Amino acid sequence: MFTGIIKEIGVLEFLDMDERVIGVNSSCKKLILGESISCSGICLTVSKVDGKIFFCNLSSETILKTNIKNKKLGDKINIERSLKIGDDLSGHLVFGHVDGIAVLNKIHNDMDSWVLKFSTPKNLMKYLTEKCSISIDGISLTIKKVYEDGFDVSVIPFTWKNTNFNFAKVGDFFNVEIDMLARYVFKALKK
Repeated sequence: MFTGIIKEIGVLEFLDMDERVIGVNSSCKKLILGESISCSGICLTVSKVDGKIFFCNLSSETILKTNIKNKKLGDKINIERSLKIGDDLSGHLVFGHVDGIAVLNKIHNDMDSWVLKFSTPKNLMKYLTEKCSISIDGISLTIKKVYEDGFDVSVIPFTWKNTNFNFAKVGDFFNVEIDMLARYVFKALKK
């Protein structure tokens, strides 16, 4: 489990879709084999460490549901290690279970922040409402506005500088995880 508070930006150094393995260059210290780690919102397991590069295996589901299939060497990866008992919960509970992909349609500066407009599949839109939490590439954010086929989020300067949003371009694909509370409330009300 994670908080959505990104601790560092890693660089994708190795990508083998046939073997289903990625390698991320990071400054994470003392990674433990078998440890869960969030890589741009995807909960993965550290399977090997070689110097500053850690490796993770990918499942078919991970490749199908996430933006990993669109990545290339050199891409920036948001990194967060899993929560430990007693850690601060600064964002919201993020599980690393990606629900789908959003496409970045627009970026504009709004004086003290950036507003990012995303489009996302209809099956995810039913869970979204203004002021609800959402994880985008592992970043804990709050929905600013909801449209028929997408949503806006505001990004403060600190988050902009310390996540892969700083390198984002219109047309990029981002991993989306719906807030677990929203999912359970939706399911309960449907019954």
